[in-house]
Amino acid sequence: MTDRPIPADFELTETTVAAVHAAFEETTLTAAGLVEAFLDRIERHDDALNAVLTTNEAAMDRARELDARFASDGLTGPLHGIPVAIKDNHDTADMPTTAGSVRFAEFVPESDAAVVERLREAGAVVVAKTNLQELSFGVDSVSSLGGETHNPYALDRRPSGSSGGTAAAVASNLAVAGTGTDTCSSVRSPPAFTNLVGLRPTIGLVSRTGIVPLSLTQDTAGPITRTVEDAARLLDVLVGFDPADPVTARGVNRTPAEGYLAHVDPSGLEGARIGVLRDFFGASDPTAPAAETAPAVTETVEAALATMEAAGATVVDDVSLVDPDRLESARVVGHEFERDFDRYLAERPATPVDSLRELAESGTVAESVERRLLEGAILDTDVDALETDPDYLRSLADREVLRTDAIAGLVEADLDAVVYPPSAVLPVEIPEHQPFSEMRCALAAHTGLPAIVVPAGFAGDGLPVGVELLGRPFAEPRLFELAAGYEATADHRHPPADFE
Repeated sequence: MTDRPIPADFELTETTVAAVHAAFEETTLTAAGLVEAFLDRIERHDDALNAVLTTNEAAMDRARELDARFASDGLTGPLHGIPVAIKDNHDTADMPTTAGSVRFAEFVPESDAAVVERLREAGAVVVAKTNLQELSFGVDSVSSLGGETHNPYALDRRPSGSSGGTAAAVASNLAVAGTGTDTCSSVRSPPAFTNLVGLRPTIGLVSRTGIVPLSLTQDTAGPITRTVEDAARLLDVLVGFDPADPVTARGVNRTPAEGYLAHVDPSGLEGARIGVLRDFFGASDPTAPAAETAPAVTETVEAALATMEAAGATVVDDVSLVDPDRLESARVVGHEFERDFDRYLAERPATPVDSLRELAESGTVAESVERRLLEGAILDTDVDALETDPDYLRSLADREVLRTDAIAGLVEADLDAVVYPPSAVLPVEIPEHQPFSEMRCALAAHTGLPAIVVPAGFAGDGLPVGVELLGRPFAEPRLFELAAGYEATADHRHPPADFE
């Protein structure tokens, strides 16, 4: 096959994996033509977004190779020729892996992260690595290497974080789909802020090998896409046992034999029972400037609940699953960050620093991230004593109680999922910081349960709002059914006006 331009009747913006593959089968589109078109969109649009840190110089060669294989064998995998953007905390052997740090601008790992390897094996073309909150430590998406990422729906606003670069790129059609990582909000609040779908999988489904860690207890990778169907397609590729990450043994025999895609059902809300976590609505800090936008978020999510009922769901209002004080005390990022980051460095001798402390004290880290590192307790942790640290052990024990209580609450009330806003407030104006206190990410992060975010509409001056559904362990198939049912009924996804 030779490179061909995008055919006139092919809609590049808002395209999906299925639409791309249909065009390949009709021989009206080539992978090389598609990749070239997305690289062109990155070149034309990213100056306004700061979503992309690096484009892949080998992407066109990869696409032409896939075209040659398609000519003889057809589609080589479920993501054949699909341009994807990945968060730049995923190791890539052919591109720098920086975690947003200018000190790591030239660091190229020796091998791909497990999830990157799976994407490539499925036929995906990595076209770009995306900006993020430096070291994934926060929810603004600002880094010393990439600066501030802007929300494509309002360029003066935050896209949330830490996977804000991937979300901004996918929302503005700089790639067909993308991946992020979630320690407490990062594949959920950025999609919520950019009119996308994001899924945090059950801990144990997706390998963390080769991902720059923030907290291994809480970290996971997940898909960020424009549709529920494409999120299911990506998850089908990302899941699987990895001997290098023993936690993935939990996911063995817990994935559907027919695949996640089979559970994308537009009638998926019929007969569903969904509980409302009212404690997660409204601002936690009514005195904060962002709190004035909380009623608009609540109103939008209320409309989403009405849509779910209209689509056949029973909405149980309201329910409570866990003790909020225990939920707060179960966060372990402060205990694990230095330990896990330093282990990552030790396994990669070519890194430009030897420790988190060295990086934090280098004077190169983005100011807001540096301040949190140096003025907080992160660097005061005695990582060698964590196994006997009573506060850390108490937090780990709290997580087990939370998980049990949450599952028991879902079962006792016969709920398929619970629903709440991913953020109680709207995106703030840059240079304000997005308030982490208003993120509703801890329930999934501290229990390891799966959660999916889908577009719920717009509020304020046209700012996206998402709605989050959390389910039982390894209940991603049911979450895809619920999300697809809502998506089909609500149909809130549309591209940002400046990037059509």
